[in-house]
Amino acid sequence: MLDVKYVRENMDQVRAFLEARNYSFDLSSILSLDGKRRELISKVEQLKAERNAGSKEVGAAKAKGEDVSALMERMRSIGEEIKSLDQEVTQIDSDLEGIMLQIPNKPHSSVPVGADEEENVEVRRWGTPKAFDFDPLPHWDLGENLGILDFKRGVSLAQSRFTVMVGAGARLERALLNFMLDLHVDRHGYKEINPPFMVNSAAMSGTGQLPKFADDLYRVADDDLWLIPTAEVPLTNLHGGEILEESDLPLYYTAYTPCFRKEAGSHGRDVRGIMRQHQFEKVEMVKLSTPDGSYDELEKLTANAEEVLQLLKLPYRVITLCTGDMGFGSSKTYDIEVWLPSQDRYREISSCSNCEDFQARRMNTRYRPSDGGKPRFVHTLNGSGIAIGRALIAVMENYQRSDGSIEVPEVLIPYMGGIKEISPL
Repeated sequence: MLDVKYVRENMDQVRAFLEARNYSFDLSSILSLDGKRRELISKVEQLKAERNAGSKEVGAAKAKGEDVSALMERMRSIGEEIKSLDQEVTQIDSDLEGIMLQIPNKPHSSVPVGADEEENVEVRRWGTPKAFDFDPLPHWDLGENLGILDFKRGVSLAQSRFTVMVGAGARLERALLNFMLDLHVDRHGYKEINPPFMVNSAAMSGTGQLPKFADDLYRVADDDLWLIPTAEVPLTNLHGGEILEESDLPLYYTAYTPCFRKEAGSHGRDVRGIMRQHQFEKVEMVKLSTPDGSYDELEKLTANAEEVLQLLKLPYRVITLCTGDMGFGSSKTYDIEVWLPSQDRYREISSCSNCEDFQARRMNTRYRPSDGGKPRFVHTLNGSGIAIGRALIAVMENYQRSDGSIEVPEVLIPYMGGIKEISPL
């Protein structure tokens, strides 16, 4: 959430970045409500000053034995007026927050201006896509032929876009998640967290999923609980409402969780296989940082996600998302795209973002500067470290052999109990 004062004092800049982000938003209601709020608060302060002065006058009159009934009635009337105005301010605060929660984050100055994904900017590439001497199969054919992906039973148990992982497929998925967690904890210095897979509305609002993305979320009937769309939600909200010490920052957290998304509006996209599921697994990385260090932390976060793919020896590229393709709460995002032979293209496998203080304002997460001064909002960062299902796809397709078997990446063999290949039944 943006600061209302920033919006009020930088209207031209706000209009410009909203246009760059393809958002059409009427800012006049914000100015109107904010102006009325400040007017009411000024009036309340005047009335409180009048009440304080009146109280002294009542005390002096009583000391002289004078009749104070008229003064007391005036004080009572002022008190009622203050109460009424306070209620108006509370309602305006609620209305204003409701509007501010719908405004996306301000892009960092280094973010390229563009309308959509066609104007994203490639930063670097790693690895060279393998040249196969046969036509590589898509992961869904590989998975069914090997008996490790069961799409029909996933549908029968739930609905479309749910899949059952079987045998070596389930073990390969588990190997990937354990490998990622060990890497981030042991080498990258993250603290592992096992969070709830359901959170309340306040937590969802804190990271920006509510109110904007309610249609893409699964809600638990009769409870104020939502299935998490990503571990970013519980990890980032761990310190909601807290004031941290600057010496404690930056904080690094990582977690494996299942993730649940309705994928509203994605009909017809990636319907084959496990590219876009309603339930999928992910290892997430989250950081809380001071403002002056957050962009260095973004580079480190992205490098941590890249190392997963480097150790798996999977070719990838890193792109900077343009203003029109960034997520709602992000100030800057790097997408990491892994090479998929069956599609002959790179596909997203991780997004690493700096949200600056956008989420921290919503969660009221601050830190106390070591040199004194008022508490300041932290900067929050998050990144997939990485999406396990898509890593599974990339391993299957990049490590497939002409006989339909799949070689297990060297780094995963210890996690597979020594298994070096997945062969046809």
